[in-house]
Amino acid sequence: MTGNKMKRLDWYIIKKFLGTFFFSIVLILSIAIVFDLTEKMDDFFENQVPLREILLDYYLPFIPYYMNMFSSLFIFISVIFFTSKLAGNSEIIAMQAAGMSYHRLMLPYFLSAFVLFVLSVILGGWVIPKSSERMLHFTDQYLEHFTTENARNIQMEVEPGTILHIESFQRRAGIGYRCSIERFEDKTLVMRITADRIYYESLENWHLDTYTQREFRGMRETLERGARKDITLPIIPDELFITAQQAKQMTTPELRHYIARQQQRGSSNVKAFEVEYHKRWASAVGAFIMTLLGVTMSSRRMRRGMGKNLGIGIILTAAYILFSTVSTTFSVNNVMSPFMAAWLPNFVFLAISIPLYRQASK
Repeated sequence: MTGNKMKRLDWYIIKKFLGTFFFSIVLILSIAIVFDLTEKMDDFFENQVPLREILLDYYLPFIPYYMNMFSSLFIFISVIFFTSKLAGNSEIIAMQAAGMSYHRLMLPYFLSAFVLFVLSVILGGWVIPKSSERMLHFTDQYLEHFTTENARNIQMEVEPGTILHIESFQRRAGIGYRCSIERFEDKTLVMRITADRIYYESLENWHLDTYTQREFRGMRETLERGARKDITLPIIPDELFITAQQAKQMTTPELRHYIARQQQRGSSNVKAFEVEYHKRWASAVGAFIMTLLGVTMSSRRMRRGMGKNLGIGIILTAAYILFSTVSTTFSVNNVMSPFMAAWLPNFVFLAISIPLYRQASK
């Protein structure tokens, strides 16, 4: 087969792959939006939400979020759908008869998967976090009437061996109420400060009002009380409002920086953030694995054709998504590392794909 014919076949497969992928996205997301709009229509009218905000702040972020979340499903179904059609029409047999090997046949598939990999990295790492902020603000303002200006029962390790607890904190005023700071050395409490109020001033500068400080050295205890005490804490108020759920609202560089900053402080409470970071890369790489599995399953002509392949594909994709969810839960509960939790589904499905690929290429 000449090089020009090879290129034409490559472009033919790439256009079929990506065309089917984006068509399935438009179709399924359109149905999802219609159902969601039907469900929330009363809330929109009741809260008199402007049409512009519904479209730009709710449904526009809705599209990339769910597109990326179910990208493995869209990829798998797209590959199975059009590859089964190629096999059913004997087009794959004709390509191989013309001199294209099975290994060479995979090239346009993987080029398409690379395009979707880059798209997933951009969407998951930059587009979705920023658009999610708008979507969350819209939901808080019009649907749930929730505010994040106040936080309660904050407890965090601000630096190695230093634990901060604040009963309540007002973001705008920069004031916290009923706080305590505990400092440990070799897991032994050496100092504890309690205060009625804590104020943020600038950078890492804070001050306490009406405080009591106790220092413990062996059997000795030193007590100090006062009206005001200036202290340095390596934290700013915005960081008091960061929860595990907000990991999805950080861009990939922001997420990496936050994890590194928390690890420098000695904090071990970053599992959810580490899982989110690794999941973004694992999900993007999953495009190659789901493509490989889809091609090997559907490139041979079968009596029952596309229907059986699509049925198996939906079951396997559902298992992949469920597996990802379960492994993430295991990591947050300290059963496995964040890296393994994010990548384990890919490793398992790659192990399934390789023998199927070897069998299909014979």
